[in-house]
Amino acid sequence: MKEKGYLKKYFTLQKYKAGVAWKKAKRNKMCYLFLAPYAILFTMFYILPVITSIFFSFTYYNILESPRFIGLQNYISLILEDDIFLVSIKNTFLIAVITGPLGYIMSFLFAWLINELPRWIRSVVVVIFYAPSIAGNLYVIFSVFFRGDAYGYVNAFLMNAGIINEPILWFINPKYMLPVCMLVILWMSLGTGFLSFVAGLQGVDRTQFEAGYMDGVKNRWQELWYITLPNMKPMLMFGAVMSITQAFGVCDVTMALCGYPSTDYAARTVVTHLFDYGYSRFEMGYASAIATLLFLIMILCNKAIQSMLRRVGT
Repeated sequence: MKEKGYLKKYFTLQKYKAGVAWKKAKRNKMCYLFLAPYAILFTMFYILPVITSIFFSFTYYNILESPRFIGLQNYISLILEDDIFLVSIKNTFLIAVITGPLGYIMSFLFAWLINELPRWIRSVVVVIFYAPSIAGNLYVIFSVFFRGDAYGYVNAFLMNAGIINEPILWFINPKYMLPVCMLVILWMSLGTGFLSFVAGLQGVDRTQFEAGYMDGVKNRWQELWYITLPNMKPMLMFGAVMSITQAFGVCDVTMALCGYPSTDYAARTVVTHLFDYGYSRFEMGYASAIATLLFLIMILCNKAIQSMLRRVGT
């Protein structure tokens, strides 16, 4: 009887909350009307494709034939039978673990240092740091530096210094392919997150620093931890999401520099694997399973980073 009473109270409370929410929605209907264009576009081009991909991941679908439901077979094949997918998972996690946090920290530190410069110098430096992320194929410059013959700048320097005796095939030798790609990805990671950090630092109220020093803040590191970072939590979260997306979405750099496919799949990533099955083999069901697993991994990593950022300044 007590359980039934609790359930009745619970459902009554939920019904009351739903009624209050509906009344608020009716009262603010003009706000929802203005939000409608974005909500419709977001649903059409983001939510529906994700739902469609999840549906196709449980089917065999090759574009020419109608989708055929096969249950979890795509996921079983991915995890237990596809050795190349496991290699791509390892490479993607290596890239994400190394370039993601390192690029995120470097973006914030550079933004923090640049924020101390005079305004006109700061504007120039911000453009210089942001340029690699907007110049799409700028990473091709590295293909010149790391050429596999004696005319490559890196090989020429190492040979002149007596470190090596013959040129290194940077983008063919599996030993060097992934580290060089990580270097390029790290160089290109100063993007939107960097701009959000610069904007967030500009938005911190200067009077809080004065109050902080009166309350016992003794140096710039305490100022950073107790004042700057708590005021920048939205920007830190945005930068973290962008960093995760970029780290797990690596594809163009490895394909352009190391070829497609790369030697021994040493530079294979999850997105490259998805590209292979989706656009080369047209096995859309299998590609959708890859995309769904990548989506779940990114969500879990995003949740973990959110829980870490909540502790900032506490």
